[in-house]
Amino acid sequence: MKAIAYYHSLPITDPQSLQDIVLPDPVAGPRDLLVEVRAISVNPVDTKVRQNVQPEEGAAKVLGWDVAGVVKAVGNEVSLFKAGDKVFYAGSIARAGGNSELHVVDERIVGHMPRTLGFAEAAALPLTAITAWELLFERLQIQEGQGASDQSLLIVGAAGGVGSILTQLASQLTALKVIGTASRPQTQDWVRSLGADLVLDHSQPLSVVMKEAGQPQVTHVASLTQTDQHLEQLVEALAPQGKLALIDDPKSLDVTKLKRKSLSLHWEFMYTRSLFETADMIEQHNLLNRVAELIDADTLKTTVGEHFGTINAENLRRAHALLESGKAKGKIVLEGF
Repeated sequence: MKAIAYYHSLPITDPQSLQDIVLPDPVAGPRDLLVEVRAISVNPVDTKVRQNVQPEEGAAKVLGWDVAGVVKAVGNEVSLFKAGDKVFYAGSIARAGGNSELHVVDERIVGHMPRTLGFAEAAALPLTAITAWELLFERLQIQEGQGASDQSLLIVGAAGGVGSILTQLASQLTALKVIGTASRPQTQDWVRSLGADLVLDHSQPLSVVMKEAGQPQVTHVASLTQTDQHLEQLVEALAPQGKLALIDDPKSLDVTKLKRKSLSLHWEFMYTRSLFETADMIEQHNLLNRVAELIDADTLKTTVGEHFGTINAENLRRAHALLESGKAKGKIVLEGF
């Protein structure tokens, strides 16, 4: 099968940083699906792994943790899917990624693809939808449902992949007042279009621009980028006994700053369930099916930002470069081999 991989951790400007290669076809295990990959999307985790994880000598490492495709075969213990089903999923970081013509994945972390989307549009959703859903409803423990509420959510980095779906989930499924941040006019417009009640510029001190906008404090914060740089401002912006959730990887974080207000800290990592094969691993199957239903009901929309064409090394290098620039809006998708 065709695949895109790397042998050495190299800058994305190096042609060898991602290469077109050929690998043996994978074989499905007992609970696995063998999927024909039709489309993928690219996430910051791809660039982080490529930069920081050196493969064993001579081994090729395949990235890619957002896939939409068609089930080709199933393992002998599979009960949720059959050959021919259209699926979407984010896979497991403990296994080979999906930047390949064929891919194997545990059925418990796979959802039925939205009926109203094409493969590229569906591929934009799984990783960010799982991350946003778990952060909002499981880590921050926000309740679904509209109605009167005095709760509010500040989303730092609302124009990115996770922010784009989190903004929609919070505005469409909860009673939260949703405040998103973005630093450029075009990304600020994007966040407004996703349903944010208020959009702020995070290149300015957040506590200052919040007060100027008439929102001096919030009850919840989802910090999706540069948490270490914003921490003091986030603590200032949070109401006493508020909740702070993050997904990024700050080199250090002085959590003593949270004590005075009795703030709680929550880390979201969507691969925890698949890495440890937790007892509730199937919840990712359930929530992806729910996201598909919400897409088909036109409650949520796909977060495709740019389509970079065919799945190959050259186009993936362009996608990694854009992500590393910090200027991506929504998700970058690639389709077909």
